Amino acid sequence: MTFTVVKEDVGETSDGVQKMTLAEFLASPESDRNYEFVDGQLVEKMSPKRFHASLQAELLIFLRTLFEGKGFVYPEWGIVLTRNGQDWCPVPDLTYISLGRLPSGVGNEMCPVAPELVIEIMSEGQTFKEFVAKAGDYLKAGVLRVWVIDVMYRTLTVFYADRAPETYRGDRLITDELFPDLSVSSEQFFVKAGI
Repeated sequence: MTFTVVKEDVGETSDGVQKMTLAEFLASPESDRNYEFVDGQLVEKMSPKRFHASLQAELLIFLRTLFEGKGFVYPEWGIVLTRNGQDWCPVPDLTYISLGRLPSGVGNEMCPVAPELVIEIMSEGQTFKEFVAKAGDYLKAGVLRVWVIDVMYRTLTVFYADRAPETYRGDRLITDELFPDLSVSSEQFFVKAGI
């Protein structure tokens, strides 16, 4: 991962890398670009390739229909959370937040609370181990479900705060008590995305 230093007057880590505050990040033009804010630094997100983009589009269409009238599904919407006691602003591939969970009056800003669901689609060169750690961070920050999708192995793994993760492949239906109307196989997404 590439770290980009935006401010040089905020303090240094033990390895001499400059840090910035959450307020500085949110006020910077980089907060509107494809960066995540991690441990006081900017981390550039990978640019999605065709399969990633196609899968993201199919999931967006499916989830917007599933959650119509119940909440919002957004691609690439940054979330203000806490990770290891520090400010953290990840940018999941997709985010679902219910009407009841999203505070009224939220404008054109990052999501100010932990949503019910975040979805991360693995890109080439990324490892499942990285996403297991990130899923754990999301759950500790109050996200209720995390889906990690591995395009190469055609799997969708659901992470829960209160039990072990479950991996779905093929025609096995994904169901969840948190989302009573959900009943779909991971394979359906891969087929619709042309993967």
